[in-house]
Amino acid sequence: MKKITEKVSWVGKIDWELTSFHGDELSTKKGSSYNSYLIQDTKTALIDTVWLPYDKEFVSKLKQAIDLKKIDYIIMNHNEIDHSGSLPELMREIPNTPIYCTKKGEAIIRGHYHQDWNFVNVKTGDTLELGETTLTFIEAPMLHWPDTMFTYMSGDNILFSNDGFGQHYATESLFNDCVDEAEMMYEAEKYYANILSTYSPMVTRKVNEILKMGLSINMICPSHGVIWRENPTKIVERYLQWANSFAEDQVTIIYDTMWQSTRKMAEAIANGIRKASPSTTVKIYNASKEDKNDILTQAFQSKAILMGSPTINFGLSYAIAGILEMLHGLKLKGKKAAAFGSYGWSGDAPKLISERLAHAGFEVVNDGIKNLWVPNQDALAQCEQFGADFANAL
Repeated sequence: MKKITEKVSWVGKIDWELTSFHGDELSTKKGSSYNSYLIQDTKTALIDTVWLPYDKEFVSKLKQAIDLKKIDYIIMNHNEIDHSGSLPELMREIPNTPIYCTKKGEAIIRGHYHQDWNFVNVKTGDTLELGETTLTFIEAPMLHWPDTMFTYMSGDNILFSNDGFGQHYATESLFNDCVDEAEMMYEAEKYYANILSTYSPMVTRKVNEILKMGLSINMICPSHGVIWRENPTKIVERYLQWANSFAEDQVTIIYDTMWQSTRKMAEAIANGIRKASPSTTVKIYNASKEDKNDILTQAFQSKAILMGSPTINFGLSYAIAGILEMLHGLKLKGKKAAAFGSYGWSGDAPKLISERLAHAGFEVVNDGIKNLWVPNQDALAQCEQFGADFANAL
């Protein structure tokens, strides 16, 4: 247990060993944390639990912090297994304790655990008095599940935001002003790009709704990563930026290669972009060697991307096809794209990539470029010109 304020303690779990999340959908090279919070006023409330593998450890340590029978309310802001996984173990100890959640939250908990617990459904504006402090519930559907809600605590002026404003980032330091800021903000952006960008319109609406409520916010306590204690509105402002068709002056080139021909094309295209637009940052990633979620984060940052693959059995490389599928799910807005690739006979890859990029919401600015076998100097010059033309089209 770690004290956050006189009334609020962190009772979560830091997971240093976590390297992937959502199966293998999201890399977590910096680990993560599952943040649970204990509020002790006249009445006591527990906000969220931790991931299922740590359920017994969580309940055991919670017993050291408080007599479990003194917990009056359990608040479940979101009921994915990493937050609700310890509920069954906890409810075996205190089976009649009311669980406050949204109506959809109850449905999800029932669907996961098949238990008839004491559910209390809440909606935006509903409150729960703890004594000197009041909890106000704010529904936040699709940030990032349909059951999600935030909980605001008066007095200490804390917004418990669950997956909103979080990061997969393990640290004993707990607070944002005690860690490397650049590292932390990259993890926050990676988290947004890979988990929340799909729901950017909902993010914009919900954040603006909360701002219009005029809440005084001294601290934002998410359920993963650091607590925003110093200048907590900074991450709120970033979310509004990220949700609004975010793009830096960057072009990201993503490719796969069998015998280095497509790699040579990628590098020549990059040279052409740099010559035509020296101020533009150009980054190149080999999709079969680089972390897929870092690649997606770079695509999220970019105003445009180029994707290249050799043609393999009349199709694409496995790595490029996977990135394209994930890009489709992110629903990025306002970005341009083009395709390239090498081939030996059919040469289908650039056309297929262009079609999938368009289907994913990118504006495809040309027909792409392809090269038969290994590019010679003339072919590389054509690729360089292709890159320059692409830069000028931006």
